[in-house]
Amino acid sequence: MTPVRVAVYVDGFNLFYGLRDKGWKRYYWLDLKLLAERLLRPGQVLVAVRYFTARVLPDPDDPDKPIRQNTYLEALATLPDLSIHYGYFVPRRRGGYEEKMTDVNIAVELVCDAHADAFDTAVVVSADGDLTGARARGEGALQQASHCRFSAEQTIESAS
Repeated sequence: MTPVRVAVYVDGFNLFYGLRDKGWKRYYWLDLKLLAERLLRPGQVLVAVRYFTARVLPDPDDPDKPIRQNTYLEALATLPDLSIHYGYFVPRRRGGYEEKMTDVNIAVELVCDAHADAFDTAVVVSADGDLTGARARGEGALQQASHCRFSAEQTIESAS
């Protein structure tokens, strides 16, 4: 039996803020490849992990924020079969900044990978409602990124 090829697409900011909001700071250095492997079912094989983020901007209240993020991104870049895709920040009219392009980059990469027949199953790690209806068509077969709920803490714990 041929193993089912799985590609995992991780919304980095959504994951980070989800961990932060839960008070799970201990998971900030999460091994994303190991997390993706923990999501696999029997008969599945991991073929790619794609991580989507934007470089944080300097913050006078936390000047080390870009250094910490860069260190994490450098560590992720050493993992085989993991690629990093960047969005960017734009200023908001009322102050502060807003991250842009993560959702679009995830959708574009997912559709391109489906068209290239790079996976049989796509897993999107995000709680962003914009992505729950993601669908991609590849080689005539409907590929579906399904939104599933599971014990996040247990899965994350096993990957850290």
